[in-house]
Amino acid sequence: MSSPVIGTKRRTPPFRYDIVGSFLRSEALKEARTRFEAGELSPAELTAIEDAEIAELVRQEKALGLQAVTDGEFRRSWWHLDFFWGIEGTEKITLNAPGSAKDGAQRAESFRIVSKIGFGGHPMLEHFRKLQELAGDTPAKMTVPSPALFHFVQDHNGNDVYPDQESLFRDITAVYRQAIQAFYDAGCRYLQLDDTTWGTLCSGRHRAYLRSRGTDPDQLASDYVRLINESIAGRPDDMTIALHVCRGNYRSTWFAAGGYEPVAETLFARAEVDAFFLEYDNERSGDFAPLRYVQDQFVVLGLVTTKHGGLESKELLKARIAEAAEIVPIDQLCLSPQCGFASTEEGNMLTEEEQWDKLRLIIETANEIWM
Repeated sequence: MSSPVIGTKRRTPPFRYDIVGSFLRSEALKEARTRFEAGELSPAELTAIEDAEIAELVRQEKALGLQAVTDGEFRRSWWHLDFFWGIEGTEKITLNAPGSAKDGAQRAESFRIVSKIGFGGHPMLEHFRKLQELAGDTPAKMTVPSPALFHFVQDHNGNDVYPDQESLFRDITAVYRQAIQAFYDAGCRYLQLDDTTWGTLCSGRHRAYLRSRGTDPDQLASDYVRLINESIAGRPDDMTIALHVCRGNYRSTWFAAGGYEPVAETLFARAEVDAFFLEYDNERSGDFAPLRYVQDQFVVLGLVTTKHGGLESKELLKARIAEAAEIVPIDQLCLSPQCGFASTEEGNMLTEEEQWDKLRLIIETANEIWM
């Protein structure tokens, strides 16, 4: 069966077949982290193991034919908190008592603001430089949580530093502008902002909860688009910035459900990012109708789930891409997994072999559509 729609290949990001960013941690890396936490490895010894495991991951990514590579977020415990903890003026906090995260329950960690925030010698700059060296001529993709998520996640009850939202917004904007420039200076030309805020704002249950707390979810969406736009304003012309919308990805679980309609007009019509990475792996994400608000951005369709190892049908993927192409032109569309394979170090409930099989399927499908 031939593809019902045919598009053209791309040589710049986002690519017709792309990745969200995180990969399942290797057994050697998991063992090293356990030994490090037990005091059996020094920081330098852990870093050396991370370096070796990331080098092998990048080799595998290149061998598979990916057009952009990441370090799999192998140096992180969390996809977002490790970045937030590295921002000046924040500190790590634990929200639960010791032992309450047993039996697979989520570790309840977060951060709070303890002084004026700033972006200085963030450790992830060196992480990117090492990735860039391994990547060589292949684009190295960097993933960081979005500025909207920084505001949404931080411990509002414990923040006595900023008297009002606008003053905090100004400093978040300044931090992200400095971060974007710093990553650019380190060689980054492909940056992804990961954001569960929008998944939350798509959820009827979460929207009702926000209203019960006195927060208007529509106003929050408008405020967050402004925060993102102001944070990426002035970025270099040759730097691609994408926004990945997520509904949760901890050990194959999720926390929000609902289509994009509640935020579509605000987010898709007004956000000034270059591309949207959107979950569309099951009915929890709704239909493609909200994509009618997309302007000239690319839409990377996350049609292949990372929540389990079952392999999707190539023909069904093609049919769904054709359906989306009725709303967004085929040459504004790309294909990717729905999320990362390991948004936290625990990883999702599938094997490494299944992880690579899913990426092979994405590459094969994309190559049959975008000729």
